[in-house]
Amino acid sequence: MADARLAAQLWSLLDEMSENDPQAYRRLLLQQRAEAERFYSPPEPHLCLRARPAGAGRGPLFINICSWKRVPAPKAPTDPTPVSAGLLEEVSGEGDLYSVIDIAYNPDVLQRGEENPEKREHLIHLTLKFVEERYNLVLSDWYTTESFTLKGSLETMQQRLRGRQMPTLNLSQNTKKEPTLDQLLQTMEAEDCHNAPALLREESVTPPKAHLIEEITSTELPEELSTPIYNIITVKDANSKPFKIELKIELPKVSSVSECDLRISKDDVIVEVPEKYKLQLDLPEFVDEERATAVFNTGKRVLFITLPVAKPDP
Repeated sequence: MADARLAAQLWSLLDEMSENDPQAYRRLLLQQRAEAERFYSPPEPHLCLRARPAGAGRGPLFINICSWKRVPAPKAPTDPTPVSAGLLEEVSGEGDLYSVIDIAYNPDVLQRGEENPEKREHLIHLTLKFVEERYNLVLSDWYTTESFTLKGSLETMQQRLRGRQMPTLNLSQNTKKEPTLDQLLQTMEAEDCHNAPALLREESVTPPKAHLIEEITSTELPEELSTPIYNIITVKDANSKPFKIELKIELPKVSSVSECDLRISKDDVIVEVPEKYKLQLDLPEFVDEERATAVFNTGKRVLFITLPVAKPDP
């Protein structure tokens, strides 16, 4: 009943405006149309990050960074960046355990990042810190940018970002004075205010500046991340057709295979050893990642990976 009464009052005031002030009525319609297009535009995938949460037994965390017109852009370069965040979802299926979070920015914010690599890296850093604070997580300093732009389905991502409850309209039926047009429009826009994005303030997500002289508990300097020495060979059959790829990676600073994080897709291999090594290698042939094997020789400290070449589709 309240919704019907509100709609009737709104249409009555609009009819009155169209008769008494046609130009203002047209401006209002154009403004509301533009606002509706922004409000109902769906979020779109832009970039997917893979991070590592601390804690035993926890799978990787995928952060879908999305473009969404509904999130306003900062009014000035020094203003905090508005950000909209969805719920953290844990996914378990087919022996794979991971978590997904959706983070949305205004398209202009992401476009500036694409035009300036430094701004892009800075935005990613702020995003990781924001995720840590918002979801009470501790993330490793290492992350990777995935080859795909979205983890999961487009519909699920949009539902996680947009699936919030509409607020109830708070108009008393016993109100003596009829609300004005502005009051009615503000009430209809209550959902937008209720769903307002958070502000990504650099001072709230970045650590305070360190002193010029900082006491450390060890005299050892942190080792720089390096690319390991590797050798890749494409093995061919009697018809000179490739049938497997053999990859040998030397990891002299690794003592156990448990330190390695190995990810294989149909066209690339990623090997990470936190604080020691990182290798991302594009493969010369598409491979069957389901039949890939890996063996770590603890004596020689060498990782051997065998990748069967995928059979062409019939």
